[in-house]
Amino acid sequence: MEAHRGCLSFDVVPETLARSNLGDLKAGDVVNLEPSLRLGDPLGGHLVYGHVDTTVQIERKLSEGPGFRMWCSAPPALRPMIVAKGYVALDGVSLTVAEVDASRPSFAVALIPETLARSTLGRAQAGDRLNLEVDPVARYVQASILKE
Repeated sequence: MEAHRGCLSFDVVPETLARSNLGDLKAGDVVNLEPSLRLGDPLGGHLVYGHVDTTVQIERKLSEGPGFRMWCSAPPALRPMIVAKGYVALDGVSLTVAEVDASRPSFAVALIPETLARSTLGRAQAGDRLNLEVDPVARYVQASILKE
């Protein structure tokens, strides 16, 4: 990362472009950015590595109380790692999975007003592509099951 005159620039490698929506961005687009957790810092939320597994599409975003319930497609290969009350990161925002639809590969997250105000998810609409990171603990559990 390089900072110059109030602007940040990043190197993006082909692996990142293949797995994420970063290639869709234009100069001036808003993104979610948060500094990494430092060793010894208190952990107050979900474990998120900041890696992108793939992209998902927003299927629908429904008003729910003061927030929204947002449904996203679930890639078949990652579906076993997305469970209700587990978590995912969408565009870098760590969220609890509110619901999983077993009849079709999709999952929902509940978006509270604070998340809507502090992240790009407040502007996200049906049809938009979001970066997805699955729960890293679920990834290791799934890998250990597949080895048996």
